[in-house]
Amino acid sequence: MKTHQLYKSYLSKAEKIEVLSGIDFETNKGETVAVIGASGIGKSTFLNILGTLDQPDSGQVIIDGHDVFGLSDDERSRFRSSSIGFVFQFHHLLPEFNALENAMMPLLIQGMRRKEAAEKAKDILDIVQLSHRLNHRVTELSGGEQQRVAVARALIHRPSLLLADEPTGNLDQKSSENVHSLLKQLNEHFQMTLIVVTHNMTLANLMDRCVTLKDGKLIEKI
Repeated sequence: MKTHQLYKSYLSKAEKIEVLSGIDFETNKGETVAVIGASGIGKSTFLNILGTLDQPDSGQVIIDGHDVFGLSDDERSRFRSSSIGFVFQFHHLLPEFNALENAMMPLLIQGMRRKEAAEKAKDILDIVQLSHRLNHRVTELSGGEQQRVAVARALIHRPSLLLADEPTGNLDQKSSENVHSLLKQLNEHFQMTLIVVTHNMTLANLMDRCVTLKDGKLIEKI
C-alpha cells in the first residue's frame, strides 16, 4: 500500500485548514505501522482516506495495485468491502444480535448464504478466542470481548489491509493489552498490513514502525 502526494483541507469559519500536505507513504505486505500525533491533527482523516471512507483533495492511494480513487464509486465500494477491514474505538456492534450474527453480518449483506456465512464467522471467532461466546448478545459481553467481535467482523473477508482507529481507547488496561496482543497475532496469522492510529504508546511501540503526523506531514520515528 502506498500514497502519493495526498492533500486534504477543510474550510472552518471561512479559513482553509490544511490537514494533509502532500503525504508520500508506503508499507510492505504484512507490515505494522502506528500513526501518532496530537489530537485533532488529522490522523483519523488520514486513516479514513486510506480506507476510502473519505476522499483527498488530490493525490493517489494505491492498494494491491489499484489506484482506489481512480475507480468508480461502485467499484471502490466493492474493493473496500473485500480488501479493507476497519476497527474503531467504539465497536459499532448491533446490540440486538449475538456475537456470531455480528461477525457474519458483512457476508450476509453481500448475499452469502446464512449457513456458509455462519461457518466462516465461527472460524474467525475461534481465532479471536470467542468460540465459547457465539450465542451471547453484545450486552452480555465485556468491553474487551465486544472489541474482539468487532475485530472478527473486520477480518471476515480476510482483507489485505486492516485499519484501526484508537482500537483500545475505550478499554481498561487489561482488555487493552489483550487486544494489543490479538492484533499482533492476527497480523502474523493473516500476513495483512496493519495501520493503527493511537495515543497509546504501548500499542504504538508494538508496531514495526511508528510515524508522527505533524503540520500535515508524516515524520518517521527513528
